[in-house]
Amino acid sequence: MTIPVILSGGAGTRLWPVSRLSHPKPFIQLPDGKCLLRKTFERASGLNNISEIITITNKDYYLKCKAEYGNTGNLQQSFILEPISRNTAPAIILAALKAYFNNGPDTILLVLPADHLIANQQAFAEACETACAFAKTGKIVTFGIKPTTPETGFGYIECGLPSLFPQTYQVKQFVEKPSADIAETYVRSGQFFWNSGMFCFKAQTLLDELKKHAPELLQQMQHCWHETMNKNTNPMLITVDKPSFMQVQAISIDYALMEKSQEAGVVTCDFDWQDIGSWKAYKNLYAQNDEGNTILGDAIMIDSKNNFIYSQERIIASVGVNNLFIIDTPDALLVSHCDRSQEVSCVVQELKNNSHDVYMNHRTMFRPWGSYTILEEGEGFKIKRIMIKPHSSLSLQSHQCRSEHWVVVQGTADIVNGDKQYQLHINESTFVPVNTLHRISNTTSEELIIIEVQSGGYLGEDDIIRYEDTYGRVSEAVV
Repeated sequence: MTIPVILSGGAGTRLWPVSRLSHPKPFIQLPDGKCLLRKTFERASGLNNISEIITITNKDYYLKCKAEYGNTGNLQQSFILEPISRNTAPAIILAALKAYFNNGPDTILLVLPADHLIANQQAFAEACETACAFAKTGKIVTFGIKPTTPETGFGYIECGLPSLFPQTYQVKQFVEKPSADIAETYVRSGQFFWNSGMFCFKAQTLLDELKKHAPELLQQMQHCWHETMNKNTNPMLITVDKPSFMQVQAISIDYALMEKSQEAGVVTCDFDWQDIGSWKAYKNLYAQNDEGNTILGDAIMIDSKNNFIYSQERIIASVGVNNLFIIDTPDALLVSHCDRSQEVSCVVQELKNNSHDVYMNHRTMFRPWGSYTILEEGEGFKIKRIMIKPHSSLSLQSHQCRSEHWVVVQGTADIVNGDKQYQLHINESTFVPVNTLHRISNTTSEELIIIEVQSGGYLGEDDIIRYEDTYGRVSEAVV
């Protein structure tokens, strides 16, 4: 049995301001309208003899993941929900423990980060088959990507002795992100491959190797798993125990195990692979004009070359600038030299240090029922544009500190307002007083758009008491 494991826990800080903590890069839409997470899921589900896919993500992203996957028929979707991020090693160990106890020690896991793009499904599937065969011999198999450029943003794998299977080798060494000169020698040598962060192994093999090389981490995770199982009864939806998980060391699987293990192998891959981890990588997804400019949105470029322009609302005009990333969102603007795209994460860290909200939230917030956009806010008031998807509904709720006034501008709304139930059509409105039970539903097949005006002494999103909710959020204070 082979079970793909999708790791979807990264914040994508180098893709700020489009990627934010509340809506990170796996959910960013790509040129074909799909997000990275959806494409990873489709790639995994397209492999032979796959009956289950495990997704490991933060508990706050569970409903987003479910919405992206949709109905997958007989293919089982199981989730491991982390309360906080602890890097890749704890996440992968969680998947191994689940597989070990639920499916058996010989279960093969195929670990796939959710921020990769791979164009050739057939070549990917062939590499996975080879990796699975190699893993059955007791190896922890990595996927090495043939480098096309001397990339300094990736780690590298040096191949050792060849193995029994085509394009497979013992791993001689893992090398951290090198300087440009060293990366150049790696590419010329033909013995170094980009470390993709994809893995394949038997559950038993991983646990045995951890016992040898990271026994304390394994002990921490076994305790966490025991505590988690005491609180979970559904093997398809596992919420990780927070107190014990917080005590686990935050460490990557490379540092914790792969650089120490003698059982590391690599399958070398020569297909179109991209790690969409920076604006430089994102830019490469789109065509450029004769001046080398890539423009997403509305822009005027005068005597400007080799720029990437991303604008969601405003027109961007440039005069005499070259080699820049200009990323404009409704509440934040990034201007960066193209050669320094890896340093965008430093901006996010600075915003976080200063407790600035734009590292976490967009003005538009996505919810399982749709989205809302903050249009304006001031002392004692907030104005939102609320979009409710067809056949979707907000929770039945009340607020202790605010009243709300709703105006329908598109579609038809089914309203619960206290003990009254009625419909609102375009240009009709209603008022919901403080502490009044209320709900908005869209029972039609078109989007419903409402302008909401909030008034009160406190307008935080945690001023919600839920009584009923389609999405299981009754105990949560999130709209």
